[in-house]
Amino acid sequence: MLRIIDARTGEPTDAARARRSLVRVHARASGSDTTGLRVLLVADVLVRALEIGGTPVWATLSGPADQAELLASAATLGIRPFEDHHDTAPGPGDARTIHVVGPDRDAAVGAAAGDVRVQVAPVEPGSGSVDPTVLRLALLAHRRDAPLRLDAAVLEDADDTLTRWRAAVAGWATRPSRPVPDDVRQRLRAAWEDDLDVPAVLRVLRWVETSDVPEGARFETYAYADRLLGLELTREIGAAL
Repeated sequence: MLRIIDARTGEPTDAARARRSLVRVHARASGSDTTGLRVLLVADVLVRALEIGGTPVWATLSGPADQAELLASAATLGIRPFEDHHDTAPGPGDARTIHVVGPDRDAAVGAAAGDVRVQVAPVEPGSGSVDPTVLRLALLAHRRDAPLRLDAAVLEDADDTLTRWRAAVAGWATRPSRPVPDDVRQRLRAAWEDDLDVPAVLRVLRWVETSDVPEGARFETYAYADRLLGLELTREIGAAL
């Protein structure tokens, strides 16, 4: 079961109150900048992790005044829509609420009994335009609670990794299919169920990339992990045919 560290207490807690009980993931972005986008991305990946584990999720958003701009940017990053929600709106009584918040949110957010607070550190954007999926990977590759500067080196590394992985996945797709090895699946699940450690998930994929895992199994591994990552890793399949 997914466990999340509550930023208020520093202690891990189960994301859901009980197996298959509803979880409300409430993204609270205070601006339409890259930091606000990072808040929505963390919430999006959290929703994906819960859904993979069979947990029903209610995803809501409290956004800035220029929310439309933030949502348009989020859509380009493959972030799925959130339901617009206000603090005064009632929710299911047995749902645990996980508040995903930026660095400037008041400490009282998420202080209700049973609520969990996930804090997202600020992002210093780079200059110029960036491919949305490259930006998504650059944000996912670093701990959500660590400030991030999107300099040229960070973005180039994300671009190179994404290009290499998509080409590799397209090649592996031509090999006989093999299931994801049990130990690899367990390592992936252990990573994202431990406080949604996405950088650890990416480290597992880097290991698989050059391992002796059969190529057909590498393809299935990357496709499976991409249910969480949302990086369109299978996009280049058949492109060269």
